[in-house]
Amino acid sequence: MNNETITPELLKQTISFHGHWCPGLAIGIRASEWALQEMGKAPDEEIVAVVETDMCGVDAIQYLTGCTLGKGNLIHKDYGKNAFTFYRRQNGKGARLVARAAVYGDTGGILARLNHKMLGEGLSEEEAKVWRETRAAISKGIMELELMDLFEIKPPVDPIPQMARILAPMVCESCGETVMETRIRHFGGQLLCIPCFDTRENR
Repeated sequence: MNNETITPELLKQTISFHGHWCPGLAIGIRASEWALQEMGKAPDEEIVAVVETDMCGVDAIQYLTGCTLGKGNLIHKDYGKNAFTFYRRQNGKGARLVARAAVYGDTGGILARLNHKMLGEGLSEEEAKVWRETRAAISKGIMELELMDLFEIKPPVDPIPQMARILAPMVCESCGETVMETRIRHFGGQLLCIPCFDTRENR
């Protein structure tokens, strides 16, 4: 890892922001490292990140690059992939980083098995120890890999997303709550928010 881009102190802050250290966070840190080196940190909406997962690494991208959901320059696509596209609006530069399948190494199968068991019947004390050690080893390996060995770097799939728009609020005629105009649904002559629309549609 380029220590001039992400210092040990910044790494510590990122882990604290997320709440724990894990392989997913490590992948997000390394994706952020690439973005910071190639595009810089996002002043307002200049840098855009499109993430194809809701995993731990997205927290690293928000914390380190300045791309956030609230500003509208972090866009989530629920594809379940360790893939991250970064754009710079000023010059149209963009790239899609896809974590290579081999990033978990030979221990990936062990971790997957223990994760599955933990969610079901739970882990024994010895299994929990192996789980912690395996996660730590994979995370360390991810942090030590060269970026080109960690990610396939491809052209973006889509053009740069539009800048976030400030939209007028509307009032749902069922629950009375305000809702963004682009999320309003029409049903039986009424203007409804999505939850109220879903309730009516499913009756």
